[in-house]
Amino acid sequence: MCGIFGIEGHRDASNFVYLGLYALQHRGQESAGLVSWDGTRMFAERGMGQVADVFRPAVLERLAGARALGHTRYSTAGNSVLQNAQPIVVNTMMGPLALVHNGNLANGRELRDRLERQGSIFQTTSDTEVILHLMALNPRRDVVESLILALREVQGAYSLLLLTDQGLVAARDPHGFRPLVMGDCRGARCFSSESCAFDLLGAETLEELAPGEVLAAREGRLERYRLPQAVEPSRCAFEHVYFARPDSEVFGDAVSHVRTAMGAVLADEGPAAADVVVPVPDSGLFPALGFSRQSGLPFEHGMIRNHYVGRTFIQPEQSIRDFGVRVKLNPVRRLIAGRRVVLVDDSIVRGTTSRKIVRMVREAGASEVHLRISSPPTRWPCHYGIDTPRRDDLVAARYSVEEIRAYIEADSLAYLSLEGMLGCVGGDDESYCTACWTGNYRVPISDVDPRQGRLFPIQVEERR
Repeated sequence: MCGIFGIEGHRDASNFVYLGLYALQHRGQESAGLVSWDGTRMFAERGMGQVADVFRPAVLERLAGARALGHTRYSTAGNSVLQNAQPIVVNTMMGPLALVHNGNLANGRELRDRLERQGSIFQTTSDTEVILHLMALNPRRDVVESLILALREVQGAYSLLLLTDQGLVAARDPHGFRPLVMGDCRGARCFSSESCAFDLLGAETLEELAPGEVLAAREGRLERYRLPQAVEPSRCAFEHVYFARPDSEVFGDAVSHVRTAMGAVLADEGPAAADVVVPVPDSGLFPALGFSRQSGLPFEHGMIRNHYVGRTFIQPEQSIRDFGVRVKLNPVRRLIAGRRVVLVDDSIVRGTTSRKIVRMVREAGASEVHLRISSPPTRWPCHYGIDTPRRDDLVAARYSVEEIRAYIEADSLAYLSLEGMLGCVGGDDESYCTACWTGNYRVPISDVDPRQGRLFPIQVEERR
């Protein structure tokens, strides 16, 4: 889920990356990092916490240069410690390299074991470092060739940026699990996990990288390469359900539009005799809006989220029930009391949080609580970049919808169907990964020898 942002050819590169990461803070709050290149050396800064905590003005002043990239981390492989914060920076015979990665390598453990047997010494427990070790084993005069040789060995989900002394390289895995877009910021090439970062900077969104595409921005040129194509494209549908900001465009669709459409379909599939529709903020907002419009029930902001809550907080009394949820969410009693409430949320994972929210709404005076979920039941863990629990911990993997309803203490419960969800996204339904709902895991397939042949760009574009 991590957020990545990079820019090539702008004199204020570090400040622009800082702002880009600020816009991508929702994709990861555990740590943040930034690396810049001033033409002679790399400058790096990483820290635990959110972007504004790590990058004070004095820190940004030290990150000189016209080329930079950064990362906001949400851990799926490796512990949440400073050691695993990105960018990962190394010195090699090809020059200094800095790498940021969004995704998860399905064969990362296997590759790491092999590399360690061959003598590699790892500095982190993150799967991202595997890519750099693979590059070090296959050094090339052109660092892009070394990267592509490494990427031919890895399987799974990755959108990544590589900063070198020659330029900035962007790559997206052949299945296209995670989003990655290119923009133009006052003549400088920039790359981001989501388009919302370009909006903040006043940059123009140019295009989404195609699955398996590698772009190298260097010396005023944009070079295009291609990795071996996957059998099936596998865009992550959960980006639309939860991950992406609603003001972004992901996989060619406006996220807010898709979520609103999901809510409208949910109203048709799971109607409720109720008085008011209330979203669970923030990801339930647009589905609730769609549900309200389609059902004709009034929409109310009946729950308020505290946006200033960090990952940890002091619990004054362990006896205060549901304190962890209450510090983040609070019902508006005058909008809920005495009314039959349709509560709209994006998903149910373990079920414990949903149960606490339903209780809160009842305690606020709701006469009935009908929970509606704008995605299908989550029955399988994700291996492509979502930190979902083991299957035994997923409530929908063990219980029926009626049993889940009884556990969360709702008057009724309905999920959006898989068909209904896929009908709300653009393009071919088959181009989306649905593993967390169906157990149909798509692993990249390639019979190409990663050490064969020399690579050349399939297209070079001169900057105008």
